[in-house]
Formats: sequence, structure tokens, C-alpha cells
Amino acid sequence: MTLLSIMLCFLRAKSQGVYCSNPYQLCFQKYILCPAECPSTGAATNNKVCYVDCRNILCTSECRRASLNCNRPGPACNDPRLIAGDESVVYFHGKSKEHFSLVSDPDLQINARDFTWVQALGFLVNSQKFSLEATKVATWDDSIDHLRFSFDGQDLIIPKEILSTWYSPKKDIKIRRATKMNSVTVTIKDKAEIMVNVVPVTKEDDRIQSYKVPSDDCLAHLEVQFRFLNLSPRVDGILGRTSRPGFQNQAKSGAAIPVIGGEDKFRTTSLLSHDCKTCIFTGLSSSIKWETEHAVLDLDCTRGASFGYGIICRSRK
Repeated sequence: MTLLSIMLCFLRAKSQGVYCSNPYQLCFQKYILCPAECPSTGAATNNKVCYVDCRNILCTSECRRASLNCNRPGPACNDPRLIAGDESVVYFHGKSKEHFSLVSDPDLQINARDFTWVQALGFLVNSQKFSLEATKVATWDDSIDHLRFSFDGQDLIIPKEILSTWYSPKKDIKIRRATKMNSVTVTIKDKAEIMVNVVPVTKEDDRIQSYKVPSDDCLAHLEVQFRFLNLSPRVDGILGRTSRPGFQNQAKSGAAIPVIGGEDKFRTTSLLSHDCKTCIFTGLSSSIKWETEHAVLDLDCTRGASFGYGIICRSRK
């Protein structure tokens, strides 16, 4: 029994967990430990990460594949497809090489660049700015990392090893590699967790969708999965506004492809600016916690649209 207790303590020391802080979820105020075979929520062990659903009455954790699976039910990968707060599916089409606000809150701004996919993400966290993007490459090579990072205007190098981790000076931003190449998890303390993969447009994609992939560019882009918490009730942005209390979807009901309009409301002048018409980012952190007024926005890409909200982007120019 003593040996067993020591082993359990060792496993607990090695494993992370999730504290359920939302009072509207069944596991409120419970700390749920990750399994030993996948001890982290932010990086893969044997290509699996720890997943905790605080809404499940069992209040347990499980291991899931770290990669985003576009062949499972739920979010598609052919155009930016938004699972809105009311669980309806809508699309947003911007313009090539322009920038749009995905999330705008007083202390968090997330922007995206490109047309019907996401080629780059820009983050403003209080007074800090960082970005990640898929680099242009003619031919895709899995053995080469196609992610580029910057922080406060300087290039950021993260060693190409599983679990390699970078922290911002204030320790409120963490970037961790889920695999050696082309897959990271970005964690913004008390605000968001974002899983990002870089993928190309494949020959099969091109055959089905007729993307007309040029010879000098395999159209590498980002697949993105968001999980948010502590967003304010005023949160805006293409994705952020869908999590407001009482959100009503403005996309045309019954349309074959229900497209969200209002590009002029969400357009920013650069990847790291917050000058859109609906942006509310001020760069000032707030001591107010919103769990009691605003449920967690959580997309589970492996179990269908009814299990969460978010955006996945994998498409064409």
C-alpha cells in the first residue's frame, strides 16, 4: 500500500490537470487530473493530449489525438467555418491579404490574415504583441517546420523538439510544440488555449475543390482550434461575438452556405492592430472574472458540432 501511494504521488507530480471554474458546469470547483499516458493538456505524448470536459457529470479526463481531424463529423476544413454560440454553422469570407478581428476583448485581441483560410494569427495580450504564421513554400516537406513566430517585433525561435516551451517575460503567454514540426499550442493565461497546425493544400484537395495550386506555392495555411474562458459579455470579433450572452446569428437562415457579412466592421489595418469598427481592445487587464456570466467557448473537433464552438480554417485563396 505504501509503494502504491508513492507511485500515485509520483504520477500526480508528473501530470497536469484542469480546474473547473465555471459555475454553470457540472464539475464546478473540481480539479481533474490528467491520465498518466497523456499528462498534459498543452502538448502531445504519443500524439495524444489530455482532454477534460467540465460539463460531463463523471468529471473525468481522457486522452485524445493531438491533431485536428478534418475527416470526422463536425467542423469542415474547406472554408472558414464558424460554429456559432447558438451551435449553427456559418462562414466568413474576407479578402486576400487583408486582416480581420476574430476576438476583441479589453485585454485580448486576436486577428487573422488572408482570404478563405487563416494564413497568420496576431495576438495582442495587454501590452504585448505576438504572431504566428505559415511560411510560403513551393513544395511541402513534413521534415521542415513551416511556422514562423514573432514577439514584440522580434523573431522568436522555439526549439524543434516535442514539448519545447517558450514563455513571455510576464509568464502569461505560453507556446508549446505538440510535435517537433508544424503543430503548437498557445496558452494565454486565464483567457484562451489555441491549437494550431500548419497544413498544405494537397493534390486531393486541389482535385476536389479546383484550387489551382500554383507551381511555386503549396498554399500552406493554418488549422486552428480555440478554447476560450473569461471573455467579457461585450466581447466582439467574428468569433468572439458568437459567445456573447443572448447572441443572435445574423447569417441568412436556410442558405446553402450561410455567410456572415460585415467585413467592414471587422477589418483591421494590420495583423497586430485593433482599429476595426467593432474592436474594444484597450490593452488594459481587468481583475473581473466573467465565469458567472459567460460560459466557456469550447470546440471539440472530434465529436461533432453540438459539442462546442470554434473555427477551423483550411481552404483556398
